[in-house]
Amino acid sequence: MPTTKEIVYTPLTEITAIKLVKKLNLFSETEALTAREIGDGNLNLVFHITNAKTNESMIVKQALPYAKVVGESWPLSLKRATIESNALKQFGEFVPEFIPDVYHHDETLAVTVMEDLSHLTIARTGLINGETYPLISEHIGTFLANIAFKTSDFAIKPQEKKGLVAQYINPDLCNITEELVFTDPFFNYDTNEFEETLQRDVEDLWADEAVKLEAAKLKQKFLTSSQTLVHGDLHTGSIFANEQWTKVIDPEFAFYGPFGFDLGHFIANLLLNAISREENNRPPLFEHIVRTWKVYTNTWTALWNETNVEPFAENTNYLEYILEQTWIDAVGYAGCEVIRRTIGLAHVADIDGIEDGEKRLHAQRTALRVGRYLLTHQNEIKAVDFQELLK
Repeated sequence: MPTTKEIVYTPLTEITAIKLVKKLNLFSETEALTAREIGDGNLNLVFHITNAKTNESMIVKQALPYAKVVGESWPLSLKRATIESNALKQFGEFVPEFIPDVYHHDETLAVTVMEDLSHLTIARTGLINGETYPLISEHIGTFLANIAFKTSDFAIKPQEKKGLVAQYINPDLCNITEELVFTDPFFNYDTNEFEETLQRDVEDLWADEAVKLEAAKLKQKFLTSSQTLVHGDLHTGSIFANEQWTKVIDPEFAFYGPFGFDLGHFIANLLLNAISREENNRPPLFEHIVRTWKVYTNTWTALWNETNVEPFAENTNYLEYILEQTWIDAVGYAGCEVIRRTIGLAHVADIDGIEDGEKRLHAQRTALRVGRYLLTHQNEIKAVDFQELLK
C-alpha cells in the first residue's frame, strides 16, 4: 500500500481528500467519488467521501495545527491525531462494537480514515429532537467500565501501564480542558461567553469560594491522577446512536486521567438535555443516568472479580472504595461540565437552541444552580437523586 510519509503537512481540500483515499487503495483510481466537508467542530477538518454508484463511503479526518474557534493565534500540536487514532484502536480491542473501524492513519498528514457512521445520528441532535435511544446508557456504561478497568493498574502490570501513560501524554488538549473546564468559568476571564441577563448569576458563582474550592480540587486530580485511559471529551456530540447501536468517536483529548472523568462528562450532558426539556419529558434522561451507573458498576465488578492482577483486590472493601470514589468524582466533574457548558467558551445546542428567551434564561440559571450543587454535594448525591435536582 502506498504511504504518504514523504508528504509535507498540508490541510486537505475536498479534491485532495479524494486523491488521498485513492492513493491509499481504499478506492480504485477509476471510481467516481464525491467529497463533502462536514466538520463542525473547533479543531479538525472532516470529509465525507462517497461512491454514489456503490454506496461505499468513509470519513477522512485531519487535525488542524490551531483551534478553529480562535484561529492561528491558538496553535495546537498535530500529535493529537495520532493519539486519537491510537485511542480508537485501543478502545476497539476491548469493545469493538462501540467504536468505528479505523482504516488508515498517517502521522505526517495528521489524517485518520475511518468508518462512515452517517447511518446513525449524533446523539445530542437526536436527544434534542426527542429521540430516546433506549440502549445508549447500557452501551456507554459497558464501554466506560471496560476501558476504565482494562487500561488501569487493576488489569495490566504497572510497568506496562506507565508506558501507556507516556504514549498518551497530550499536553495541548489537556491544557484546553484545564483552562476551559476547570479554570476560566470560575473567574472573570475573557474566554467566558454568556448573555447579559445572566451576569448577576455568574458573578454570584465567581464569588462562591466553596464552589471554587471544589473545582480546584477536581482540577488538581485531573492534573495528577493517571488512573486509566480516558476519552477526555465524552459528551453526547461525540456519540453516534440509533435504537440498536451506539458508537463513540473523537477521542483526540484522550490521556491517562481519573476514573470518574468520562462518566461525569456523559452524565452532565444527559443532565443538560434534561434541563432543556419540559418537566414531563425529562424522565428518560434520568433513567439513562441511573442505568449508566448500574451497568458501569456491574461490568466493573465482574471484571474485578475475574481478571484483577492487583493482590489487594481480594479485599472486597477495596472494590467498594474504588467504585464509591469513582462516583463521587463523576458527580464533581459533571458539575464542572454543566457550568462550563453554560457560561464558558463552548456551549451546547440543548440549552442555547431554546428559542424563547425567558425559557432559555431559566434553563441557564437552572444549569448554574445544579452545577454548583453537584460540586458542593459530591459525597451525598446518588444516581437516583438527579431528578430531584431539577425541581
